[in-house]
Amino acid sequence: MRLAVAGAVMAGLAACGSSAPPGARAGVSPTSKVTATVRPSQPAASIPPAGTPSSTVSAASPSARPSGTSRPSAGAPSVTGRLAGKDWTAIPATRRVVALTFDAGANADALPSILATLRREGVPATFFLTGDFVRDFPAAARSIAAAGFRIGDHTITHPYLTKLCDTKLCDAAVRHEILGGAQQIISVTGANPAPLFRFPYGDADARTIALANQAGYVPIRWTVDILGWEGNAGHISASIVAARVLAAARPGEIVLMHVGSNPDDHTTFDADALPQVISELRAQGYSFVTLDALTG
Repeated sequence: MRLAVAGAVMAGLAACGSSAPPGARAGVSPTSKVTATVRPSQPAASIPPAGTPSSTVSAASPSARPSGTSRPSAGAPSVTGRLAGKDWTAIPATRRVVALTFDAGANADALPSILATLRREGVPATFFLTGDFVRDFPAAARSIAAAGFRIGDHTITHPYLTKLCDTKLCDAAVRHEILGGAQQIISVTGANPAPLFRFPYGDADARTIALANQAGYVPIRWTVDILGWEGNAGHISASIVAARVLAAARPGEIVLMHVGSNPDDHTTFDADALPQVISELRAQGYSFVTLDALTG
């Protein structure tokens, strides 16, 4: 019976596959479907007090496990209450905090530079990894976890999840992508991504959000995509990247960046702009948090 179900899920995934836009090769998340920011009445309890230096904010739960302990489960209790039913675009906050997030898909070209900057500046960040990324770049994935940064789930193969729902296998296929991605992350890094999840391309609807919640995950989008992944063809530069972050600056801003280079010109504008982003946000009184500030 188990083999039959697994076969059905994989068949559904193959049947529902779709060609991705050019940016998909870099594991990007285009912003064409960004939704309005949701502001719940209850603020996130884990946001640090105003004026707390970003270097004092924990980057993540340690990924190392004591000898002899079992690996964490890819699943988690269903998400209910204030966090359910939403694809979050900002952290509900009144203090000047920003969450820097990095999606990891096709390559890890910019990762060494990004990690070096974050360590040097004492800034926490959240990395959303696909299962394919941890399979293809296991050393890079482990380096993120070993550095103590928070890791989230970005599916196995970076598909449009709403398009998987064009078949009767929708629910099973979506759960397979979410939980399978998490299991691969755990297997390679030892870090449990729950409950942090990001929809590839920001492609979500009420049904897929509910499925993510049932699997134990809180979907988290972004306030601004800084578009470094567009490279020279998109007329982007490191200064433009930094300007986009600062133009969108607000308490609870979630910034979307990427660890890969542009697949055509191999530019890494996100990494190049990161020191300026950190410096200028700090000059405006912002400190940095992980997305655990949202989920609590």
